[in-house]
Amino acid sequence: MQIVEYVSAEYSPFLGLEKGSVLQEARVFNDPQLDARRCSQVITKLLYLLNQGETFTKVEATEVFFAVTKLFQSKDMGLRRMVYLMIKEISPSADEVIIVTSSLMKDMNSKIDMYRANAIRVLCRITDGTLLSQIERYLKQAIVDKNPVVASAALVSGIHLLQTNPEIVKRWSNEVQEAVQSRAALVQFHALGLLHQIRQNDRLAVSKLVTSLTRGTVRSPLAQCLLIRYTSQVIHESGNTQSGERPFYDYLESCLRHKSDMVIFEAARAITELNGVTSRELTPAITVLQLFLSSTKPVLRFAAVRTLNKVAMTHPMAVTNCNIDMESLISDQNRSIATLAITTLLKTGNESSVDRLMKQITNFMSDIADEFKIVVVEAIRSLCLKFPLKYRSLMNFLSNILREEGGFDYKKAIVDSIVILIRDIPDAKEAGLLHLCEFIEDCEFTYLSTQILHFLGIEGPKTSDPSKYIRYIYNRVHLENAIVRASAVSTLAKFGAAVDVLKPRIFVLLRRCLFDSDDEVRDRATLYLDTLGGDGSVVETDKDVKDFLFGPFDIPLVNLETSLKNYEPSEEGFDINSVPKEVKSQPLAEKKAPGKKPTGLGAPPSTADAYERMLSTISECANFGKLFKSSAPVELTEAETEYAVNVIKHIFDRHVVFQYNCTNTIPEQLLEHVIVTVDASDADEFSEVFSKPLRSLPYDSPGQTFVAFEKPEGVPTVGKFSNILKFIVKEVDPTTGEAEDDGVEDEYQLEDLEIVAADYVLKVGVSNFRNAWESLGPDFERVDEYGLGPRESLAEAVNTVINLLGLEPCEGTEEVPPNSRSHTCLLSGVFIGNAKVLVRLSFGLDGPKDVAMKLSVRSEDETVSDAIHEIVASG
Repeated sequence: MQIVEYVSAEYSPFLGLEKGSVLQEARVFNDPQLDARRCSQVITKLLYLLNQGETFTKVEATEVFFAVTKLFQSKDMGLRRMVYLMIKEISPSADEVIIVTSSLMKDMNSKIDMYRANAIRVLCRITDGTLLSQIERYLKQAIVDKNPVVASAALVSGIHLLQTNPEIVKRWSNEVQEAVQSRAALVQFHALGLLHQIRQNDRLAVSKLVTSLTRGTVRSPLAQCLLIRYTSQVIHESGNTQSGERPFYDYLESCLRHKSDMVIFEAARAITELNGVTSRELTPAITVLQLFLSSTKPVLRFAAVRTLNKVAMTHPMAVTNCNIDMESLISDQNRSIATLAITTLLKTGNESSVDRLMKQITNFMSDIADEFKIVVVEAIRSLCLKFPLKYRSLMNFLSNILREEGGFDYKKAIVDSIVILIRDIPDAKEAGLLHLCEFIEDCEFTYLSTQILHFLGIEGPKTSDPSKYIRYIYNRVHLENAIVRASAVSTLAKFGAAVDVLKPRIFVLLRRCLFDSDDEVRDRATLYLDTLGGDGSVVETDKDVKDFLFGPFDIPLVNLETSLKNYEPSEEGFDINSVPKEVKSQPLAEKKAPGKKPTGLGAPPSTADAYERMLSTISECANFGKLFKSSAPVELTEAETEYAVNVIKHIFDRHVVFQYNCTNTIPEQLLEHVIVTVDASDADEFSEVFSKPLRSLPYDSPGQTFVAFEKPEGVPTVGKFSNILKFIVKEVDPTTGEAEDDGVEDEYQLEDLEIVAADYVLKVGVSNFRNAWESLGPDFERVDEYGLGPRESLAEAVNTVINLLGLEPCEGTEEVPPNSRSHTCLLSGVFIGNAKVLVRLSFGLDGPKDVAMKLSVRSEDETVSDAIHEIVASG
């Protein structure tokens, strides 16, 4: 074997290639008697170096370029092609291009078609707009040339030139239109691609192009595939028609009967990806994809099963007819095909086929890589949630593969699946927890061990016999690293808090942890012994202790860290309720475009703490209480106006303070006694308390003026306010910068401002929505259904309701999968008065575009749950 490797390496032309030696070899280009074969070899080496990332200096590139141009004197066709390639790769500068222009233009008009095609490609690559206008006539002629190689070269060059010289290329429309009718397959393909790019910004022109070509003038399979994609685009942009058939659907369906496999597949894929596609429209596409499943070509089998896999996500029943064919693919030699077949079967299979599938998958799992195994695990999880009665066989399968070899991502996918099944299928809880306990006995991943221990602490105490888990947890205190030991101590404490009978045994175990070598483990054990009452008595645990151990920690850690740093030790202890719950985000730096006037984001403070400190300096705000929320700045002026003003709404329990950030954008003016007069005639329940004017507003120096209103306590009162900016204008001498003594009173109309229901809601996320939902309980739950009327899409309806309520989306549920007909969105936050509120929104399409919604609200206060429903009902 070593001899073979040595021989093959010895004869490799690129072994140990160095730029210096190759440049030396390039001197053969200057020989009086050119050796075409030797010159081609040297050019090949130069091209290899360039494609490997080797860079040539300016001098080196120039020398090589001039040497290569001398090779035009050779009549050898192979060498001439290498010369064309070399000139394209070197990309000569503008002053060097002139050297080869005449040679290339001579070749472009040559009788040899190979010269003409390559010369066109090179010229269009290296020329600028000036030279392009000189050769435009030749390029137009080349587009309609009888030789397909020349025509394709001109069309492909046009596609590239469209990026740099679009105006010139757009003048070739007539010639390109003629080329679309060519009998040569490649010419028609390139012509259609260029014609679409020329018209792509004109939707009507693209629609007309598609309409004319779908009547049967396209013969090339490649062009046909391109046309199908353009047709899908037009269908997508036109939307569903309420009155009749979907436009161009008949054309797509007719392509399913084409003689070319690629056209058939492209049409089938286009039909399956149509927005709101119906079962009737899907049927012909599914039929041809089913035929591809038994094809002898692996690429067709892969394409078909991957497309069916995507269809199964939204229309599983439409794919069930293909199940028998897909079962035969489980043993396919191509593991990608086999994986897709299995995951599709898991999505479309019925309850009776689950056991048979599990047997087939068991033999299959050992032959595939971890990335494919993860896909299978996720599909099994979905199947178990679909058929909860089959949890035993599916859970056993997951536990068996959990014990096998595998990487972190694979093991994490299995653990996450078991956790979800335990949460969603009550009967699976005890078996699932035992499987997880057995796994952590020899788990090599710290992250997974701590995740499982945390989950055990939540779910374990709720089982019929919590004591059987204690042994597994305490083993971790002896056999694991410090991170896992600390997590195990916390889990033991949760069992002690939740199960009073186990308290004495838990106390014994926790006292042993006091002698651990790690300070974190010792500190946790000390804390929990003190919290639970370490005297060993069997008494019921206080509610506060349970909240401390089990309650969701809804305070951002960054806020807690900041508050602890700012805390000054005193007789009063640190109050965790003083830590703000609003998630802080760093403001983006405002980029000021040249010549553009500032937008008036004048206030330097940008966080809740900073706003509160600023408002506390205003004496009139001293008795307003704690600031609940500050809104993002709302622009009250256009970007290009004389004065830039925006407003921030500060919400208190009984008051609202408007902070107007003003910027003077006129250098020749000084504004004095600046104030905003607010008309609250459309906000009956608000009464003005005070206004604080701004004494002076020089050019480009932001300042603030304040207006405060009183409102009903703890009620989400809404209203509309009109605003007028009033001030005294003084002219400024541009030479001295001094303002005149006399000024003129003036005013400037601002945009209206609204207080909406979302202003009374603070976005606060929860890490585990299900636990938070259960902890609030059903006492103050309010459920009702609403019709949202016709909407563009389900996603638009979801976003509208999220914006209306102003709550924080949880667990990524704000994203709606494409083509979904139903969706559940989870929201959380804090209502004014510091009442925690959780919302579960269930959306569904009722008819073609009408959206129905079920709204479930849980809160700590009955009035808050009612208020959320009132917001939706009135919104």
